[in-house]
Formats: sequence, C-alpha cells, structure tokens
Amino acid sequence: MKRMIAAALMAIAVQAPAPALAADQAPGFYRAQLGDFQVTALSDGVAPRDVTTILSDATTTRAELRASHLGDTLALSINVYLVDTGKHRVLIDTGAGELFGATSGHLLANLAAAGFKPEQIDAILLTHIHGDHSGGLSIGGRMLFPNAQVYVDRREVARRIDEPASKATVGPYYDAGRVKYLPAGGEVLPGITARAVPGHTPGHSAYLVESKGHRMLFWGDTVHVAEVQLAHPGITISYDDSQPQAAAARRKLFDEVAATGVVVASPHFSFPGVGHLRKDGDSFRWIPVAYNDQVAELAP
Repeated sequence: MKRMIAAALMAIAVQAPAPALAADQAPGFYRAQLGDFQVTALSDGVAPRDVTTILSDATTTRAELRASHLGDTLALSINVYLVDTGKHRVLIDTGAGELFGATSGHLLANLAAAGFKPEQIDAILLTHIHGDHSGGLSIGGRMLFPNAQVYVDRREVARRIDEPASKATVGPYYDAGRVKYLPAGGEVLPGITARAVPGHTPGHSAYLVESKGHRMLFWGDTVHVAEVQLAHPGITISYDDSQPQAAAARRKLFDEVAATGVVVASPHFSFPGVGHLRKDGDSFRWIPVAYNDQVAELAP
C-alpha cells in the first residue's frame, strides 16, 4: 500500500505544471559615494528601439551590434540619478513617466525602493526637454515632485513648452512658477555646475557634480548607443536637433572626459550607466563601475 501511495504522489508531482518564471527584474537602484555626496542611479525602465533605423550609418551600426552579439533592436536604458548632497536631494532628469508605455515609467517605484519619497526631492535638473528625460515630472497634469524647483536651460523652455507632451509634464511646474533657468556657466546648487552642450537640442546641458575633489559628469544625451557611438563618435541619431553640432560636441566631450578620468553618468547606457571613458586609438572604450554590494566610493 505504501508503495502504491508513493507512486501516486510521484505521478501527481510529475503532472503538476511548473510555476511560471517571473519576467521582471529586481528593483532598479544602485548607490555610490562621491566625496560627501551620495549618488543613486534609478532605473526608469527601457526604451526598445531598432537602432539601425535611428542612427545615421545603418551598415556600420549593424556591424558594431553584431560584434557585440546584439541584434538590431536594443532595450535602451532610461537612467535617472539622485544626488543627495546632505542639504539638497537633487534629481537629474525624471525618465519618461507615462509617455513611453509600459517598459518605462518606473522611477517612482524605484525611488521608493531606494528609500525616498517624491516630497523629499527639492531640485530637479533637466539635461533637456525630451519625453524620456522630462516626462516623469507629472502624471495627468499633476506634479509628482511638489516641493521641487525645476532647473533647465531657457532655450529648452522656449522651444518645447507649447508642445502637448511638455505642457502636460513641464507645464504644471512652469505655470506654478517653479521653473528656473540655468545660470550661464555658473553654479546651480553648491557643488553642482551646469555646462552647455548644444547639438542634441539647443539648450542641452551637462552637469558636473563635485565633492571633496571627487567629480562626476552627468552628460545627458551626449551619446545614446554605447556599442556604436564609442567606436564611431561621428555617428549621430535622428533625434539630434543639429547632427553636425551634436557630433562635434560629443567628440570634444569624449576627448575631455577620457583625458581627465572624471566619472560619467550616462542615461542611456546599460543600467546603472556609471563608469569611465578611455581613449583607444581613434575610438573610445566604456569601463563600467564594478558592482559592489556596499555603498563604495567612486574611483577617480
């Protein structure tokens, strides 16, 4: 009898369907120390794109993708960064919000997973006004960061504020008098300086964050596809407002970053998008920050 029961139980176990495997990833946040400041990379999700159709040289793009064991369509990361200076909690960009569909718009969930509330953010620095950078400011016309001042180059507002997506996301802050224009080459907040990098958009900006001699550059959409544009900085993307200007700005910034060794935060490189750039002949190599299960100082 015992053998019969055991056999029956084994048969049931064999026939039972396996549990479905989870399709999503763990909460997307990664912390690092920059002098006295703490930087947290926050994933807003991804933007799947066939990059052979949006980069300027499809043949070279496809060859570089194959060399990296990739297909034509990439899940481009959308990374947001939180800089906690001890006095200010500063977001650099806000992700896509509800503008790009279900693959993105995860900033608030990952902000909560990292231990922060939207009300704790008191400053938001926009690199530019495009949906995947400013779309997370508001949902349904409601400000998601009610205590934040939004800083952006005035040319971005002049160019974009009347567009429907910008009205719905940037508009609530603009109407409430909570949009401030970046100073020309000056300090935005203690330890944070804006730098004009026009080309991708007229008012595209990068932000240099410094604390105790440690520096980190948040370069916005200076580059989109690491696997292609590091090897070929002259390849541009269809989203660039001025492709020649964007290519020239990228090359200049690449040379500078590689020479100085400053840590870089890149919103469309694979999450967390933090690392260093190294010159390699006429090309460049990306050296991502090594994973650490503790909050570690970013190496210069």
